[in-house]
Amino acid sequence: MVLRRGWLGNAVAGVLVLNASYEALCVVSTHRAIGLVVVGKADVVLETSTLLHSARMVIAEPSVIRLRYFVRVPHLRRVAPTKRAIFARDHYQCQYCGAPAENVDHVIPRSRGGPHRWDNVVASCRSCNSRKRDRLLSETSFVLHRPPQVPRGRTSAIILLGLVRDEWMPYLDYEFHLQERPYQELSG
Repeated sequence: MVLRRGWLGNAVAGVLVLNASYEALCVVSTHRAIGLVVVGKADVVLETSTLLHSARMVIAEPSVIRLRYFVRVPHLRRVAPTKRAIFARDHYQCQYCGAPAENVDHVIPRSRGGPHRWDNVVASCRSCNSRKRDRLLSETSFVLHRPPQVPRGRTSAIILLGLVRDEWMPYLDYEFHLQERPYQELSG
């Protein structure tokens, strides 16, 4: 079967690829996922209700596929603490008041030697960010809902890129999503 340009129509881009061991590997385009299934390299684990049509067949759009063979992944890619990734880690909510996030705040301000690292930046609303200014948490009445932490694992890279569909949740581990607890100031 030859996939032609336009064959996928209005399909939602993004299919979660699982290793043979059901470990999340990456997200690929719908076109690539269908190609892997058609040539027998992967099986569809979960499909959407969208039907895709070609000249000779109709196939349900895959949402999750699993490779038939195990792929050894030598190392994990590090995700930089960008604004988009920090917002995704913090669920697009201000970590001080819970309002929609608009800014990134350094818990220990950069003017006081605070680094731009995962464990020192949080999403914040404009109001909280401007009220906190360049002060430490101990100098304010602010309390963090969740301590900032470095995301770990391959799954975190997928999540931080903002590519998560609701139906993928059972296949993803949220090791970097911590339970809510007060934040202790960083020590250096």
